[in-house]
Amino acid sequence: MKAIFILWLRELKRYVRSRAQIVASLGNPLLYLLVLGFGLGPVFKRAGNGDYFQFVTPGVIGMAVLFSSIFSGLGLLWDRQFGFLKETLVAPVPRLQIMIGRTLGGATVAVLQGLLICVVCVIAGFRPAHLATVPSALGFMVLIALLFAALGVAIGSGLQDMQGFQLIMNFLVMPIYFLSGALFPLTGLPRVLSYITKADPLSYGIDGMRNMLLGSSSFDPMLDFAVLAIVGAVLLVVGAWRFSKIEI
Repeated sequence: MKAIFILWLRELKRYVRSRAQIVASLGNPLLYLLVLGFGLGPVFKRAGNGDYFQFVTPGVIGMAVLFSSIFSGLGLLWDRQFGFLKETLVAPVPRLQIMIGRTLGGATVAVLQGLLICVVCVIAGFRPAHLATVPSALGFMVLIALLFAALGVAIGSGLQDMQGFQLIMNFLVMPIYFLSGALFPLTGLPRVLSYITKADPLSYGIDGMRNMLLGSSSFDPMLDFAVLAIVGAVLLVVGAWRFSKIEI
């Protein structure tokens, strides 16, 4: 347990010290929030769907959590390049604890990113429907962060260079985000697109947050929770297995 805490704390310290990373990671979510939230607001309202800024805010928060958590696996390649990973793996600590510590660290950083976006959204005018359900929305943020941090570690464990990781992440991250219903309602979609969105685990995370913050959703909240918990558990197992096979 001590190793898990040390690795978690290391990831957190690295995030706090990197002010440039904090500012840069806020760029894309804020761009989507301001350009889409205010730009498409009148169109969304004329279509009879209400305030688009309110609707898209949970999706932008999910974007911040997704990007930060899944790219936490990139830290494996940095540690491999500078020798820290080798020093970690030769320590008399089970690799499972190392993987859990790194995953929890990446997930914590992702949740902090999501909370920063939450603060910006509130300043910009977002108002949750019920303050009592905000902690439940935070719970969905944590589940999203754990799921995709485990996915990032699982992918990063099998790669040797930065370019390969970035190609795979760009191939995965953008479709996962755009097909999650973060930017559009999941109701009334063509059949094929509906099946694809239902296969995207992020759809259930954003839908859960939207339900907690706005009181509207496309799926049952218990289904959202169950899908995130089950897929997250599976990815944690896969990530632990992949991490155990790392060769330096």
